[in-house]
Amino acid sequence: MAQSHQPQPSFFPTSAIDHAFAGLGAGVVAVLCMHPLDLLKVKFQVATEKPQGGVGRAIWNSLKEIQTRDGWKGLYRGVSANIAGNASSWGFYFLFYHMLKQRASGGDPNYKLSPGAYLLCSAQASAVTAVMTNPLWVVKVRMFTTQANDPAAYRGLWHGLTSIYRNEGLSGLYRGTSLALFGVSNGAIQFMAYEEMKRWGFERKRRQFAKDGREYTPQDDKLSNTAYTFMSGASKLFALASTYPYQVVRSRIQNNATAHLYPTIPVCIKKTWAEEGFRGFYRGLGTNLVRVLPGTCVTFVVYENLAWLLRTTAVARERKKRAAADLT
Repeated sequence: MAQSHQPQPSFFPTSAIDHAFAGLGAGVVAVLCMHPLDLLKVKFQVATEKPQGGVGRAIWNSLKEIQTRDGWKGLYRGVSANIAGNASSWGFYFLFYHMLKQRASGGDPNYKLSPGAYLLCSAQASAVTAVMTNPLWVVKVRMFTTQANDPAAYRGLWHGLTSIYRNEGLSGLYRGTSLALFGVSNGAIQFMAYEEMKRWGFERKRRQFAKDGREYTPQDDKLSNTAYTFMSGASKLFALASTYPYQVVRSRIQNNATAHLYPTIPVCIKKTWAEEGFRGFYRGLGTNLVRVLPGTCVTFVVYENLAWLLRTTAVARERKKRAAADLT
């Protein structure tokens, strides 16, 4: 007879929704913190001229130029599309990822998945999320690469979505989807590395509790923010170095202003290689590292803390229910 496993208490109707809410909150916080650098990353990716000076100087000069030309509001151009894209992406991703992990483990919270299982669950969740949110990223790229006073500029997220659909149809909204699907390898590699490091961290913590003769409670089922920062940063760096070129190609494909230069993925790859060489596929990487590593760390620290808060609140609520039932 199969052993039954008691599901962990959840704050919302299911634990998957808990993780979706934590991912949603983490995505919003990360965008609000890192949006100006995200704006610059896309601008550098679609540019074909070499930026002047080093990475730090190029970032500073570009931010100063945008602020001088468009004011502080210019540094947050496209923030609505970015929040919608990032928040929904992280929310959907953690929803599907948690559901897939639950299915792979048979509902047993103590079952240890293999690195390959983490890789597969992450890839599946990333693929579904990429297809669902691709229209938001198309709008985001186009808002990032136009100025507010440009007659062709989108006034907001909804205006961008409706304009693309009206002028280009569904194919316009899903431009670059195949590259986004290729990009699932980034998230899959990152989460495989992150989950393995996190598992090692929890095993080390439990051993220390056992050595000290202390009871391990749900409130203790959390690593330090420093540990989450290191693990998320290291895993992202590893994944990004492996998969960054597809992001450059995707940005150039989705950018309306350069559509005539890069009409298809093969043409974009061939033209980038011929004109810019190997370095062209890593254009904007320095800015991306400056933006993505802090952004990733913020996202994961906020996500882990929100998920832990929801989990411990649900456990405390269940204990109160049991205590009240015992008194009746």
